[in-house]
Amino acid sequence: MPKIQYTERAETLLQQTVENCKSYRHEFVTPEHMLECILKHTDLPALIELFASPTQLKKKVKEHLRTFDKMPENREYQPELSAQMAQLIERACQKVFYSSAEQVDIPHLIHAMLELEDSWAAYLLKEAIGDNEEIFMSDIILWYENELQDEGDDVLDESVEEEGESQAAWKKLVTCMNDLVDSHNPLIGRENELERTIQVLCRREKNNPLHVGEPGVGKTALVYGLVRRIVDGQVPNRLKDSRVYQLDLGSLLAGTQYRGDFENRLKMILEGIRHEQRGIVYLDEIHNIVGAGAIGESSMDAGNMLKPYLEQGDIRFIGSTTYEEYNKYFSRSKGLVRRFQQIDILEPSVSETVEILKQLRPKYEEFHGVVYEDAALTWAVEASAKHISDRFLPDKAIDLIDEAGAAMEIRKAENGTKVVDKQLITEILAKTCKVEAMAVKEDDSERLSTLQAHLSAQIYGQDEAIRQVVEAVQMSKAGLTDDDKPLASLLFVGPTGVGKTEVARVLARELGIELVRFDMSEYTEKHAVAKLIGSPAGYVGYEDGGLLTDAIRKTPNCVLLLDEIEKAHSDIYNILLQVMDYARLTDNKGRKADFRNVVLLMTSNAGAQYAAQASIGFSGHVSRGEAMLRQVKKTFKPEFLNRLSGTVVFNDMDRHMATLILHKKLNQLQEKLTTKKVEMELSEDAFEQLLKEGFTREYGAREMDRVIAQRLKPLLMRQLLFGELKNGGKALVTIENGQLQVTVKHV
Repeated sequence: MPKIQYTERAETLLQQTVENCKSYRHEFVTPEHMLECILKHTDLPALIELFASPTQLKKKVKEHLRTFDKMPENREYQPELSAQMAQLIERACQKVFYSSAEQVDIPHLIHAMLELEDSWAAYLLKEAIGDNEEIFMSDIILWYENELQDEGDDVLDESVEEEGESQAAWKKLVTCMNDLVDSHNPLIGRENELERTIQVLCRREKNNPLHVGEPGVGKTALVYGLVRRIVDGQVPNRLKDSRVYQLDLGSLLAGTQYRGDFENRLKMILEGIRHEQRGIVYLDEIHNIVGAGAIGESSMDAGNMLKPYLEQGDIRFIGSTTYEEYNKYFSRSKGLVRRFQQIDILEPSVSETVEILKQLRPKYEEFHGVVYEDAALTWAVEASAKHISDRFLPDKAIDLIDEAGAAMEIRKAENGTKVVDKQLITEILAKTCKVEAMAVKEDDSERLSTLQAHLSAQIYGQDEAIRQVVEAVQMSKAGLTDDDKPLASLLFVGPTGVGKTEVARVLARELGIELVRFDMSEYTEKHAVAKLIGSPAGYVGYEDGGLLTDAIRKTPNCVLLLDEIEKAHSDIYNILLQVMDYARLTDNKGRKADFRNVVLLMTSNAGAQYAAQASIGFSGHVSRGEAMLRQVKKTFKPEFLNRLSGTVVFNDMDRHMATLILHKKLNQLQEKLTTKKVEMELSEDAFEQLLKEGFTREYGAREMDRVIAQRLKPLLMRQLLFGELKNGGKALVTIENGQLQVTVKHV
């Protein structure tokens, strides 16, 4: 514990206690010696008189002290602290250390005395005050804080306060914004809101503005803009020479232990500001005053304490809060709402924010020692507006250029100048906001132009499906789609094993973003759907949040795959309507997930039982996928299908597609064998055998995987573990007696 200071009156009391011990010729200084000094030299008897006779208490303390042994008269000595006295002082110091107080005062010593165990001082004092210990301590704190306030008023009354003299006590609990205005960013724009604020402050009654707006839109900056005008004298006479004090309720509440502590501090501050006559109080997060300082069922909170000052008009108040907290807390106090004039602080537009950043540029260039390009500032605003959904302009754009300036500081300068360009802003956005580079690059047209070719090289026989997927992504990148919708919302329809899920995997890999997959067969029950956005309040799992909303908040730029969507409960479609329409989803706690940078893909096997009948009758030319599509239109609601970017029908597997897939699967197997220094070669007969067994229209490519896993891999496994391929070699796969056979040829 650091060294604790004592107030002057506390030091005097301790000295009197030692002298009192000496006067009795006692060897040890005890709490009883201190209690007698408190009763002799302080105003405590007047407070005790409210509960019992202070004269009786003095008499009992003296009688007890006379029972102590005395030191011989002719012997010189220095009294020592008793164990209980040392414990008392230690506890008093702890109270200061764990509270917002700066020095040990008499109330701390009395409180510590009352907490002593097996102490006559504690027993006698508790006997006098009875069961009123809390009220007694509250009265003591109130008494001594009033004395402190009187000292502060003496300072206020001085016409000239010399430099270095102690400040009024109440000023230590507030922040004067006039003194800090030069260290804050200048206010840019907001002329209408500022004029309205000044107009309200000049009213005769209800002259208290209340700024309501989302976090980061510039509510505090607006107040500093007002302070700058006051300092520069650019305000009406009624506001000239005003001082704006920011009141931090957290600091006022810190360390308050007894009834009356908080009220006394707040009253001391308000009286001090009223004494200045032109004081304005700024209450950031003003909703916190509703209920602050209230005890039990009492209605006396900070809000009710402010009402007399709000009525009198001696002090003007400026409050700020968000819409959510205004509705949740502040609006409950009708008396406060009536006394404030609401001023809405809306989020600035992109063009307004660009202008704000251009005017802030000199400050940030000087601070970071860099140069910001115009294009970088514009891109910082546009990119943050598009990709950062849970924060607001201009705050999120300012953070982006600040972060970019800090990043450039640690890099080596090129040609002696460190320049923040558009590319650096993109890198910072990708790192700090979880937005992958592919999502924010506007000039990556080469990668997009080859996207279809790359997908077609890995997915066989589904050219039309791939074309629709690629065009949907390219359309959004070209800026031709609605900004408030996902990049694409596609429903994949087709038989099992034809590549629906594989397209999603390959697309995510080619775009360089993450694949987030949900198996919708896990959400067949009505109550299971709640897991996606979180359980309602009062239900099990409420604290866990929503699986889908949390996943998108963690990876806002991804390919979202909802596999086998038709198996989910019908309530899931109501959730997806909101996602496809507005690219927003709200969880059980009111937090929003942003789907604007999500490629939403859904797969469906709906109508698979009807697909086999596609070639029967007069409609024999209808493919299995098209037959399934007809069933899909019966399975899904029209409003769901109407919001899709497109419905992609996957072709049935044919022999040519199966041949290409088999080659792909064998190449993947060869890659694994290469790490074991093994080269595999299949004869034409062996390849045809695998193709024959693996090609079925019913099961698609999944049957190919099973055939390779059951027929070919066991033969290779035995050779690798126990045969001639332990140290590598060439494996020849042939057919003997209708069965696959592996022979080893050493190179």
